[in-house]
Amino acid sequence: MTKRACKRIVREGALDTDQFDAFGGSAFERAWTPQTHTYGGMAHNDEREQGYLKTIKPKSPGQNALIEAIDARNLVLALGPAGTGKTYLAIAKAVEALEAGKVGRIVLSRPAIEAGESIGFLPGDMEDKLAPYLRPLYDALSDRLSMKRVRALMAEGAIEIAPVGYMRGRTLNNAFVVIDEAQNCTYVQLKMLLTRLGWNSTMVVTGDPHQSDLLPGVSGLSDVAERFEPLANIAVVRLADADIVRHPLVAEMLGVL
Repeated sequence: MTKRACKRIVREGALDTDQFDAFGGSAFERAWTPQTHTYGGMAHNDEREQGYLKTIKPKSPGQNALIEAIDARNLVLALGPAGTGKTYLAIAKAVEALEAGKVGRIVLSRPAIEAGESIGFLPGDMEDKLAPYLRPLYDALSDRLSMKRVRALMAEGAIEIAPVGYMRGRTLNNAFVVIDEAQNCTYVQLKMLLTRLGWNSTMVVTGDPHQSDLLPGVSGLSDVAERFEPLANIAVVRLADADIVRHPLVAEMLGVL
């Protein structure tokens, strides 16, 4: 019986106060809490770091460099292998900026390109057809915000997820823009995307030049990164296998594949 139920019974006269104490009304104050718990019969009273507190902490020097670059520059290119947290950190910083009121909206974009196989005709409207391609962005968003809040922000236009093909001709002011899977963009597409940057906006471009689903030599990410590296106002962060934070086997596999 919960403490609230006991109090309700006392108010309704079905249980007097002495009986309530017999149920251990004060014992609820000694109930388990996240800060007071037991492991192996031993009591611990530590401050647990919980994921839902939405704290962002770099897990490698490369991730730390990426976070610092996003804080210091309006345009950041994050290049690195799978599992280095490029997309997650970019979206986490976007959510942080939106929640802090630094920007008015988040714009997430990625090319709608199949990874080596055709999934055929997809039923539904445009949003339904694009959903499988944009699913990784939804996953990262839902990890930072509840899906209920994500839907609410999308309904009011504070979060927008769009394929690369729908970005031409736009000026993205007061926004945090994340271009994901940029290795599947051509040089012309990247040039178009990068020039969408408006006032009071930050853009983070993420991708792995070694995992492009385009024909060899078609991806423009490596070329753009090389051209931007000498520019002081643009940060190009190159993550390495040592920055992989997925299963340790991912780093081992990428070392031999």
